[in-house]
Amino acid sequence: MMTESPLRFDQIYMAFEPRIRRYLTRLVGENEAQDLTQEVFFKVSQGLNSFRGESKLATWIYRIARNTALDRVRSPAFQGSARQTLSNDVVMEEAEPPVEQQLIRQEMNECIRAVIEDLPADYRSVLVLGELDELTDRQIAERLGISLPAAKVRLHRGRKRIRAELGKRCNFYRSAQNELACEPKCALG
Repeated sequence: MMTESPLRFDQIYMAFEPRIRRYLTRLVGENEAQDLTQEVFFKVSQGLNSFRGESKLATWIYRIARNTALDRVRSPAFQGSARQTLSNDVVMEEAEPPVEQQLIRQEMNECIRAVIEDLPADYRSVLVLGELDELTDRQIAERLGISLPAAKVRLHRGRKRIRAELGKRCNFYRSAQNELACEPKCALG
């Protein structure tokens, strides 16, 4: 336990809550993220006195978040509702595109979310931090408490698996607006 400058939970919460909520949203979906964020910070508050400083505070908190998300994803309740929840969450932009374009984007989002959802948790975690949070390989390694080579390998393998799975599941084409779009192969026949 640190004696010179004790860690104050309220400061930690203010500094990390938005980042942890965003991280969890990308791992388990928006509907689960809010509850999980509160669960993570409950665990942080309970464990703060025993935090020894052997790793960075951010690494410790992200590890708690990752483990909490893994526990939730593995739960039977989540297993049943995950596909429906993830397919209903559509990322919308500031300006409303035409309905046809919205449907194309929704299909694309559903394909990508399904592939990401099916990835092993180790790959999903590094991809969320690298691709969506735009962290460097070194930052990913620190946040997850893994070595830099392990982070790089997981990113490479995760990206490779996404490409392969998207190729199996979807037919890609350019829309009338020249945007990349996909159509699930199962819908074709």
